[in-house]
Amino acid sequence: MRMVDLIAKKRDGHALSKEEIDFIIHGYTNGDIPDYQMSAFAMAVFFRGMNEEETAALTMAMVHSGDVIDLSRIEGIKVDKHSTGGVGDTTTLVLGPLVASVGVPVAKMSGRGLGHTGGTIDKLESVPGFHVEIDNDQFIELVNKNKIAIIGQTGNLTPADKKLYALRDVTATVNSIPLIASSIMSKKIAAGADAIVLDVKTGAGAFMKDLEGAKQLAKAMVDIGKRVGRKTMAVISDMSQPLGYAIGNALEVKEAIDTLKGKGPEDLQELCLTLGSYMVFLAEKASSLEEARAMLEESIREGKALDKLKTFLQAQGGDATVVDNPAKLPQAEYQWELEATEAGYVAEIVADEVGTAAMLLGAGRATKESTIDLSVGLVLRKKVGDRVEKGESLVTIHSNTENIEEVKEKLQKSIRISPTPVRKPTLIYETIS
Repeated sequence: MRMVDLIAKKRDGHALSKEEIDFIIHGYTNGDIPDYQMSAFAMAVFFRGMNEEETAALTMAMVHSGDVIDLSRIEGIKVDKHSTGGVGDTTTLVLGPLVASVGVPVAKMSGRGLGHTGGTIDKLESVPGFHVEIDNDQFIELVNKNKIAIIGQTGNLTPADKKLYALRDVTATVNSIPLIASSIMSKKIAAGADAIVLDVKTGAGAFMKDLEGAKQLAKAMVDIGKRVGRKTMAVISDMSQPLGYAIGNALEVKEAIDTLKGKGPEDLQELCLTLGSYMVFLAEKASSLEEARAMLEESIREGKALDKLKTFLQAQGGDATVVDNPAKLPQAEYQWELEATEAGYVAEIVADEVGTAAMLLGAGRATKESTIDLSVGLVLRKKVGDRVEKGESLVTIHSNTENIEEVKEKLQKSIRISPTPVRKPTLIYETIS
């Protein structure tokens, strides 16, 4: 086989065989295929696409380019959740303890964030003493004992995806459904999941800005799961405005605690119950989605979910007393209110711009080398559709500097007020199974 022939084949719109795709991924991972040829291949895929068989083959080729985590010693069906990202996306912090509290094993590998706020690992490290550096045996032991453990991404998982993603980033080939879908699913499969629940975001703060693109991506990933023997479901949810109220690491931990107490933001709670119901159902702990949801609601009401959060934090060295006393979480030195300059109804909160404002405070990383300030961030006081009076607070800014004019200016431009009532946006557009 020659790479130039396979590039030409895809350029001309023909489907590649599993063997041809394996040859490409193996050769590129080993350095036998140079970047310039892989760039040409990625561009050919960008314009010509891939069919379902090709996309599944690409996914599994990337899975087998490195380590595959063996979680077979963990009892039960391991269900992983993946979000395509957004602003104020605190779902993992809620879902982990929530579904574990009804007996679903949560053996999760999470990453650090690059962008608006930290990743799940950064957020959890807001809890004093919490650590993710545990070996594989201890990881499995904790999940079997407590039904939950979360660690950082370890080992040599999907090196082909890492190389290919870096190349796509500089060759304008990121926005390709087959390449996005195989990238996401290869990491989930390599991490040992038996079943996968996907939260595919759409809107201003999402990677997929339009609903049709989000549907295509969700369907592509569900199809990959089906073809490679993983039960997979997808939820398409709104990210036109931030999810919940908090944007920032310690602030999001506090919001997750509130949600597990049944006192969280309505949209965050509803999305977590929806995603959690799918996780419980796929783990075969309930015979229907309705039964699964009832189990989760009961766990919140009876305090079992909150107790599971305490157990989880303590088992990984964290100070579990933050659950009852969130003031022990990192606190910013200053709090400023962004006041409405007119009365009316909140018509728009541009999620990605609000996220950038949080990053300017230090809540996220502009580059991999950036240092995160776990204490800073934003807390929205209003959401789209809410009534607001002139002078009323729209956002509380948590900052460790007095110089926040750039942040205020960005927020003012990101929040639009209408003189007439505005409908609240749809939270969940569609589910795909």
